[in-house]
Amino acid sequence: MKTIAISACLLGEKCRYDASDNKSEDLLEKLKGHTLIPFCPEDFAFGSPRPTMDLIRTKEGDKAISNEDAEDLSSPINQYAIHFFNEHPDIDLFIGKDRSPSCGVCSAKLYDAEKNLLSNKEAGLMAKEAKKRGIECFDAEDYV
Repeated sequence: MKTIAISACLLGEKCRYDASDNKSEDLLEKLKGHTLIPFCPEDFAFGSPRPTMDLIRTKEGDKAISNEDAEDLSSPINQYAIHFFNEHPDIDLFIGKDRSPSCGVCSAKLYDAEKNLLSNKEAGLMAKEAKKRGIECFDAEDYV
């Protein structure tokens, strides 16, 4: 049995930017018998619904920038990720919501400051923290 960190929206929690979910019955069936620990740094920090954000490459590194007012939202997401993994050191596997600027493992879009697409194969901020800690990571759509 594995201990799995999983994007809460995949479990049916209405924590997406538009207060909906991405519940995946196929994924839940595949994960039966494992310990699932839900997470959502964006809902925790900003609530739902909330403005969307994009990963933007800056001189200081990749940042989560609000599409509403261009505010840098990275710090609360990064703080949540560090706290989450420190509180759950026994995590064997990380399953993130594909394409999320927080949770996408290898499918998040990265833009330059002018919103030109640089890559669509990036890790979101929380997924980067999981990878940094050596946790095995998958986008949900790749795990099913």
